[in-house]
Amino acid sequence: MIIRSKAPLRVSFCGGGTDVSPYPEEKGGVVLSTTIDKYSYASLIPQDQPIIHVESLDFDVVAKYDVDHQLVYDGELDLVKAVINTISGANETGFDLFLHSDAPPGSGLGSSSTMTVTIVGLMRQWLQKPWTNYDIAQLSYKIEREVLGIKGGKQDQYAATFGGFNFIEFHKDHTVVNPLRISPIILNELEYHLLLCYTGKTRLSARIIETQVQGYVEKQATSVTALDELKQITFDMKNALLQGRLNDFGILLHDAWENKKRLAKQITNEGIDLLYEIARKHGALGGKILGAGGGGYLLVYCPFDQKHIIAARLEGAGGQVVKFGFEQNGLQTWGVNGSQCRF
Repeated sequence: MIIRSKAPLRVSFCGGGTDVSPYPEEKGGVVLSTTIDKYSYASLIPQDQPIIHVESLDFDVVAKYDVDHQLVYDGELDLVKAVINTISGANETGFDLFLHSDAPPGSGLGSSSTMTVTIVGLMRQWLQKPWTNYDIAQLSYKIEREVLGIKGGKQDQYAATFGGFNFIEFHKDHTVVNPLRISPIILNELEYHLLLCYTGKTRLSARIIETQVQGYVEKQATSVTALDELKQITFDMKNALLQGRLNDFGILLHDAWENKKRLAKQITNEGIDLLYEIARKHGALGGKILGAGGGGYLLVYCPFDQKHIIAARLEGAGGQVVKFGFEQNGLQTWGVNGSQCRF
């Protein structure tokens, strides 16, 4: 038996930052996001030997561990180790684990958290745990933020687990995922207007988030006001999307980017600013760097008759335009017999 799992990466339109403690506990955070047709994948093959074999196809890393030893965090495959330590520590059965993602960590698409969700979902399927989607998202958050101490927010785990367009509310003691019922016409039109451009660089989001959190904790006026504005813009963007006011949505995307940049100086740089200025010069109504900032993917809202021109100009300036589509499904797991995998 082979057990497989996949979860979609996400695009966050607005609200990122309000999901990072202590803002949601004190004021309540909100995020508007969707998942896209880029994924993290995992496959697990149970074995009779008490050995865990892990292979990361992206980083060409192969490791072996004993099932009866607590795995040590040393900077290599720590997310995998944390999931194993947290979930399957009492299990004495070995297994082979294969991992792969459509985007690298630091890309701004939530790939690290999505991979965590993918492995947790895989373990749920294998060990037959009665976990809900909320359980998986919260456990994935705990593994990243509490077990490993990685700085970040809560949105990525919930987006990857639930999938689709969601307005997610973060409160002190609970999180609520509100699926948005959006007309297929509006979704097709929005997808037609959006452009995704890889800036050519990844970044360490934890450092940017530390600066952002420090500004809020110290009650720096710029940081507090920017987060409050981002929260309000998220509500406005949700309403514009549901009502089909897509040009307003694009303009609000620009407003969100202007406020996001106020949270930490590392969020943007000369390269990102250049790409965004080129897009705006050729008609883009708005856009933003996805994730914490500093690199990764630039999302741009374009007039339909200028999209091809903006794409060409961005690639001429060193960007890489990537095709994508919306994904309505979240985490998916399934099992197959080995004979079904032979063709």
